[in-house]
Amino acid sequence: MNKTWSSRLEALLEWGGTRKDIVLLALGGTCLALSLANSRLGFLPLPFDIAWGAILLCGVPILLEAFIGLVTRFDIKADVLVSMALIASVCIHEDFAAGEVAFIMQLGALLEDLTVERARSGIERLVRLTPQTARVLTETGEEIIPASQVRQGQRLRVLPGETVPADGVITAGATAIDQSVMTGESLPVDKTVGDEVTSGTVNQFGAFEMTASRVGEDSSIQRLVRLVRSADAGKAKIVGLADRWATWVVVVALSAAVVTWLVTGQIIRAVTILVVFCPCALVLATPTAVMAAIGNATKHGFLVREGDALERLAQVSKITFDKTGTLTCGTPRVIAVRPRPGFTAEQVLTLAAAAETLSEHPLGRAVVRDFEGTPPAAEDFSMVPGQGVSALVEGRRVLAGNARLLQEHGVAVPQDGEEPTRGGTVVHVAVDGAAAGSLLLADTVRPDSAAMLRAVRALGVTPVLLTGDSPAAAAAVGEDLGIGEVYGGCLPKEKLTRIVALQQAGDRVCMIGDGVNDAPALKRADVGIAMGAGGSDIAVDAADIALVNDELRELPHLLALSKRMMRTIRGNLTFSMGLNFLAIALAITGRLGPVAGALVHNAGSVMVIVHSALLLGWHRR
Repeated sequence: MNKTWSSRLEALLEWGGTRKDIVLLALGGTCLALSLANSRLGFLPLPFDIAWGAILLCGVPILLEAFIGLVTRFDIKADVLVSMALIASVCIHEDFAAGEVAFIMQLGALLEDLTVERARSGIERLVRLTPQTARVLTETGEEIIPASQVRQGQRLRVLPGETVPADGVITAGATAIDQSVMTGESLPVDKTVGDEVTSGTVNQFGAFEMTASRVGEDSSIQRLVRLVRSADAGKAKIVGLADRWATWVVVVALSAAVVTWLVTGQIIRAVTILVVFCPCALVLATPTAVMAAIGNATKHGFLVREGDALERLAQVSKITFDKTGTLTCGTPRVIAVRPRPGFTAEQVLTLAAAAETLSEHPLGRAVVRDFEGTPPAAEDFSMVPGQGVSALVEGRRVLAGNARLLQEHGVAVPQDGEEPTRGGTVVHVAVDGAAAGSLLLADTVRPDSAAMLRAVRALGVTPVLLTGDSPAAAAAVGEDLGIGEVYGGCLPKEKLTRIVALQQAGDRVCMIGDGVNDAPALKRADVGIAMGAGGSDIAVDAADIALVNDELRELPHLLALSKRMMRTIRGNLTFSMGLNFLAIALAITGRLGPVAGALVHNAGSVMVIVHSALLLGWHRR
């Protein structure tokens, strides 16, 4: 067949989507109802059965799809067997049975489409939230351009109610941002100068100006969109297995029908076998469950790139976690203040925050962020690269930095404050040439990490910590969270080696990380899960699943969902095969006719779809 004509026919069949299918089913169902009533009451003396309306409306699309697949791709699937059953039913003048087969087949296809659409709806919402325009500040004023044309470093203005067009940093103004699309937070988050904003989020109140840092395809919303479009249940290995079974079922069905006809001499039994042997429920068993599970995962903050990932996740025995940004917040916090004699902890923190007010160093900003209130004004500020800062606070010279800074200014470093504990970093504070105390800064464990790990263990999965941080920091986090296997100081290659070693020991491994250094391990693991909101582009691209809002508390739900999905698939396959063979036995013995066979067969397909659809609203107890 000419490919142009086949593509035109396929486009014609897809035209109108589910709305067209609903109309055809409504008209076909009306024809069947009138046919049944007319056969009993005889109120319309017609030369043909009204069921032909259902055959033409619902059966012709099936015949065309089977013809296109068979001729262009030699694709022997369910449509071929259904078409033969339709034609055979018409040939023996079982018009009502033929119309019923066509009607219920279309009904099953519609239910599948509706299930898949509902499963995808939560994901596709992200695509619609992609910003369309941006306000670019120029030397002559303001210009509105398509958001896709924004360039890195451009100054943008965002008004109240508008969507942030690119990732960037606020340079002027203050506002509150609705970040629910990215983080799931129910309340707006206050933002001011120096804070980061991400594309796709919505400005709630005040106008602000920003500098674009990640634009176009590199922006946060576009990274999520790419993951959305790559979600494909057809990539699961078990889906391919069901398809192969369906092909063999077609061959077996034809053989059984021919043998039954030759032995019994009753063609109606052969036709019934063709009707009940259609492997529709078998083919629907897996993709509907996979897509429903993907839709469920999306509602809990996970974007699954392919159904195969959930299949593999159900078999995982160990989960390896990166530390920074995964089990911990990824930003330093002041966890302890150690004052020297003559100073209080509050005084030390106040002086350090005042001196660090103008600092751009991450540790300096962390000190200011953790100070409650407004620190005193600082004068004569200077920053010493690699050492710390110096400033005049309320007439007193304050130093805040490492031991080298104090030594450079002739200040003796206390012996009990030279080394940090639990893998943290020490910031020494000196006032007017004398040590005043020190601050201990460290990355802090996420509040929900401990509960999440307990739930993971309850599911029979063992957590492992793999981190590039120092062994001391790794051991501290492992102790806090009760992780038995802890490996610190791991470079990217060493993380990869650890993953391979676990796999060679017989474990199925899932890796969770967020940084560029995690990408090789994410790719090598049986399943890779990237922290999608704060993670690097490379990590997200290497992973099978992305966690949109970085909320790891939903990880146990994902693990339990993958196991539930596999149980649903096995149940679907067992049910569909059992129903098929039972119906065939009844058809061979003549106890099941074409009409009843069509009802039994298609009722099985509907049951499989409904069973899979239950995964959409499933919750872990």
